[in-house]
Amino acid sequence: MLRYVLTAVLALSSAPAFANDSVAELGTGGLILSRSDAVAMQSEDLFISPEKVTVDYVFHNNTDQDVQAIVAFPMPDISGNPEEIPAIPENQSDNFLGFEVTIDGVAAKPQLEQKVLALGIDISAELKAQNVPFYPFGDAAKAGLAKLPQAVVDDWVNRGIIIEDTGSDGTETSKVYTPFWQLRSTYWWRSTFPANKDVHVSHHYRPSVGGTSSVSFFYDGKFQGQYAAYKTRYCMDGTFENAVRKAAKDDPDGYPKYFESRIAYILTTGGNWATGTIGKFKLTIDKGNPKALVSFCGDNVKKTGPTTFEMTADDFYPERDIDILILEPTGEN
Repeated sequence: MLRYVLTAVLALSSAPAFANDSVAELGTGGLILSRSDAVAMQSEDLFISPEKVTVDYVFHNNTDQDVQAIVAFPMPDISGNPEEIPAIPENQSDNFLGFEVTIDGVAAKPQLEQKVLALGIDISAELKAQNVPFYPFGDAAKAGLAKLPQAVVDDWVNRGIIIEDTGSDGTETSKVYTPFWQLRSTYWWRSTFPANKDVHVSHHYRPSVGGTSSVSFFYDGKFQGQYAAYKTRYCMDGTFENAVRKAAKDDPDGYPKYFESRIAYILTTGGNWATGTIGKFKLTIDKGNPKALVSFCGDNVKKTGPTTFEMTADDFYPERDIDILILEPTGEN
């Protein structure tokens, strides 16, 4: 079904951005329905902005029998690494995207399934036995690791479950251990689709926003660096590129005064419903700042407001993912 990646804003600078001044984005899945030839997706209304993602679905049971199905929302996998911490909206919570869902207007209480992996091996039971929380970036996990017996610490270091960190002052006396495991989380619930009726499902969450602190594909007066990959991925056209050139020309240092936010919305997975297509599909992209530049690939896209763009399709079967590049002016609040 639908997955997206929303990347985010870093600290601002005037120098060109390279790999060492970027924050990683998290890929996130949309709802996945257990396979059913009886339930069709009548419509999907998807809204993406750097601040929020909302998705409204209408499912219809085409049969004379009620259908029971499992509906799941896979959270993005996250891996503990003190040197590569991704952008996480709620960094002390298992629900680190703030995911919420309603069914026919009533708030649902999905179950959370979690699994911890190290080198592809499930180590969930080991962490649970040692009272170490699964979420790798929370203070609670680090506190749990600090209480481990030394024999367990040595074993987990050897197995790549945790790594040593010399701490803030760089000395052995302040050495701590930090998670290096991968957390896989899925919210799920059982849902009934009544015979010959619609079911409205809505969910929302805060996106993981990462990015670079300046433009990574234009510097020293020309398009270079990641330009070729960006050209293909984001369908940058002449109007967009001319705006980047003008921004560089207007700057005394010759650099366009923007920073990047990247949105990668993966449309090509899923389809576990009748026909595998979406009856009516609507995508709204909101770039947030009217002065920002935006570029993405899409068919029959219309600008609907100072910051919004809309794409609609009937009997929609996604054949490619949607990647969005937003260039936000620097120096603005």
